[in-house]
Amino acid sequence: MYRSKFRKIVYQTDKWTINIKPYFMKELKALFGNMYPDNRNYLKLRNFYRFYLIIYLLLFTSYLTFSQKNNMNEIKIGSSIPAFTLPDQNGNLFDINTVLGKKNLVIYFYPKDDSPGCTTEACSFRDQFDVFKEADAVIIGISGQSVESHKEFAEKHRLSFTLLSDEGNKIRKQFGVPSDLLGLLPGRVTYIADKTGKVIYVFNSQMQSTKHVDEALRILKELQ
Repeated sequence: MYRSKFRKIVYQTDKWTINIKPYFMKELKALFGNMYPDNRNYLKLRNFYRFYLIIYLLLFTSYLTFSQKNNMNEIKIGSSIPAFTLPDQNGNLFDINTVLGKKNLVIYFYPKDDSPGCTTEACSFRDQFDVFKEADAVIIGISGQSVESHKEFAEKHRLSFTLLSDEGNKIRKQFGVPSDLLGLLPGRVTYIADKTGKVIYVFNSQMQSTKHVDEALRILKELQ
């Protein structure tokens, strides 16, 4: 809406078709210059766009900086699962060393308890729990919500596997889990590790929540 008003002022027209025409250079000159110094609406909209552009660039720069820092510590195929301890949905401390090097591991990071995609993903892991068990694999879900939130989520959907509370996202950062939407949405990433503790597969998809389960099962079957 604001861009439409700005374009109509810049190109001196009231036609709606201005919104679909690929004019650009004059618009840039109007944005960074002072094309109509006596037009208050022009000055108001120009200053708004300048402010919007500065905010966008700051957010984008922050996202790139954060992503680069994450990538330096990113857990990849061939990496060893790092040691960590977090509380589970029952409030008990879970030490990854109790299963590391003894079981195949399916560690999946998800954005938020009881959100549509996360619920679908969790229930899909639940429905295939016995298949994972036959593959001698332990399922571990990790997100930044509290123990209480995890407990409610697990009880509501009858989840039979471990959910770990990573408040402050310390372990998410330790793994270097990438974010989505310019860092506004926590990433959805699954790590598969074999019984040596080495990561053998990483699947990253925010939208394909159930494919995390399918991919984990496929990789585990290849190990058998």
